[in-house]
Amino acid sequence: SSGQDMVSILQLVQNLMHGEEEEETSQAYRLQNVGEQGHMALLGHSLAAYISVLDRERLRKLTTRILSDTTLWLCRLFRYENGSAYYHEDDREGLLKICRLVIHTRYEDYTVEGFNVLYTKQPVIYISSAARTGLGQALCNQLGLPLSCMCRVPCNTMFGSQHQMDVALLDRLIKDDVESGKLPLLLVANAGTPGAGHTDKLGRLKELCEQYNMWLHVEGVNLATLALGYVSSSVLAATKCDSMTLTLGSWLGLPAVPAVTLYRHEDPSLSLAAGLTSSQPVEKLRALPLWLSLQYLGHDGIVERIKHASQLSQRLLENLKNLDFIKTSVEDELSSPVVVFKFFQEYSSRDQTSHAVQASTIQHPIISSERHLYDTFNQWLGEQLAQLVPASGVDVVELEHEGTCVRFSPLMTSAVLGTEIQDVDQLVDCLKLKIPVLTSTLQLREEFEQEVRRTVGLLYIEDLDWPGLGVVRYNYHSDRKNDDKQEKELEKINTELLKKLNELESDLTFSLGPEFGGQKNCVYIGMVTEDLDVSELVETIAATGREIEENSRLLENMTEVVRKGIQEAQLQLQKANEERLLEEGLLRQIPVVGSVLNWFSPFQASPKGRTFNLTAGSLESTESTYVSKAQGTGTTPPPTPTSSIAKQRLPGQKVFKRSLRSSDAFSETSSISHCEDLEKIDPRPPALSPGHEQGPLETEKTEEQEVAQATKTGTEDFQSEKSPNDCTKAEEQESLR
Repeated sequence: SSGQDMVSILQLVQNLMHGEEEEETSQAYRLQNVGEQGHMALLGHSLAAYISVLDRERLRKLTTRILSDTTLWLCRLFRYENGSAYYHEDDREGLLKICRLVIHTRYEDYTVEGFNVLYTKQPVIYISSAARTGLGQALCNQLGLPLSCMCRVPCNTMFGSQHQMDVALLDRLIKDDVESGKLPLLLVANAGTPGAGHTDKLGRLKELCEQYNMWLHVEGVNLATLALGYVSSSVLAATKCDSMTLTLGSWLGLPAVPAVTLYRHEDPSLSLAAGLTSSQPVEKLRALPLWLSLQYLGHDGIVERIKHASQLSQRLLENLKNLDFIKTSVEDELSSPVVVFKFFQEYSSRDQTSHAVQASTIQHPIISSERHLYDTFNQWLGEQLAQLVPASGVDVVELEHEGTCVRFSPLMTSAVLGTEIQDVDQLVDCLKLKIPVLTSTLQLREEFEQEVRRTVGLLYIEDLDWPGLGVVRYNYHSDRKNDDKQEKELEKINTELLKKLNELESDLTFSLGPEFGGQKNCVYIGMVTEDLDVSELVETIAATGREIEENSRLLENMTEVVRKGIQEAQLQLQKANEERLLEEGLLRQIPVVGSVLNWFSPFQASPKGRTFNLTAGSLESTESTYVSKAQGTGTTPPPTPTSSIAKQRLPGQKVFKRSLRSSDAFSETSSISHCEDLEKIDPRPPALSPGHEQGPLETEKTEEQEVAQATKTGTEDFQSEKSPNDCTKAEEQESLR
């Protein structure tokens, strides 16, 4: 209730920012390293708060100077003559204000009659289908317009870039709207689409807008290249548009600076009504962070940052041209600020014909599943590159025609992350290492599926969302009808199977799959290399699964046998007690009489017990135990079932790896030569094949050879007493025999 001091409040803010962790740990969670130019931008916010407490006249002069300077610098920097500027925090807010300005301009009575004017003649706003998601709906919600006022213009399908707006189709759509009594109001074009970074044909779009008296608004990352000395003609046409939105914070690496919308309009009263200008001096102080940052960087510093980002994208594009299985999607091979690429394996000439026939039907299941698989692999590739080279700023993007791709947009990330040429080279090196893994996994995936389907006890699970060799499940065969218990046994076996596979010394990764959306009770196998022995891998999985199942069944059977044995032992002991009562007689069961009778005439009865043999699963009498005074060991238990999957490997060779052909040839040659040497020095006849039987003549001949050999041995023993050399030869022959 009495308040807190400043130190306590600042300590609270620090705890909220970094948590209660140690200082070393909290340093890793900072978003970026704010440089001196970043401190200038952040200083602008605190200065704006201090300036707002000045007297009204001094505040008006200061804010007017700051706003006019910043607007003039930006218009000159981005070649936008005679423009005004609106500074806003949300990058969509500028377009929203422009829409209100156009409505006030085209509907003269809108200020008085409001929505009644719009009802009589419905406005139409045209947006490209390649625009950022949710932009049209956000505009309609803020303007209070129905979604029917928003028209999405498709992109090219036959000629030109598939990310550019179809101008001819747009012309037909505008004509249809005019004929139906609607009012074409505004067109939103892209100078760098959010996905692929392509630029619409702004020159033709401007002509079309002038023809139908429409407003042309342009936004996109490629507008940053207007500050360079050389600008492509497609982007240079943006300087003739009616308005454009610039996001300088990401382009120049400036934190917490507003976005800017430059526009041309002659009526300041309508601009004030639309909210593009304000009579409040404090609203004009939004430009102060940019005013400070632009002065700190200077013209050369701003151009250098944008030029550096363009050089990074060009460096990557040149390296990607020399890589196999990489397909790029750029608008201009010579100058493209955004580079989009994907992994794609070309088909052979024989397969191209069949795939061309299949491609005629877009919804063909083979084509759709194949594209889904490539999307999954490219998703994995983008995540791996972003993890290995975080300074590159690559991300994964979903495009309508290309599918999942990897995007490199240094204009949006390099200034913040500090991306250098070395980071691009490192990105290319990592990509070169990942391409063989992707190709090998894609080629061996079909072989793995065939091997699993041929193997008894394994079930192949088709999961196109898994970036790896495939998904397999060991099927638990049970005659029980209890599905819940069988499901638990299946989960237990596959979990133990996964544990056993991870204990092997291999380069493969085995897991339970993704955290969300994966199949249950399965083993997911990750990416592989070309030296993988698929048959050995499948055989190992099947054998290990059988071993786990047999061990589980052995335990279940032993439990059942023990239970039945106990019941049988109880019945036999009860029967033995009844027989003992008959032998002793009824008198011996009476307490006093029985004791006297036993004292005069003792009854000798051997103790009869039962022992349960776990090995044989049967009950046995304990008479032999009492006679021999020792417990019998019984028969030897059968060995525990183990998998016979051991394979001869070279020293240092891991599991599931194919051995080199040279090593195989060497080992095969050595074994053959070794066998030939043994045949030369071994005097014994060769062994018969398992299917060959000796006849009578061969038996007699063998017996004669044994007699002759024995006679020869006796002679050699007799001669060994005379000659040392003969003795040595005899010992050698004896040892060989």
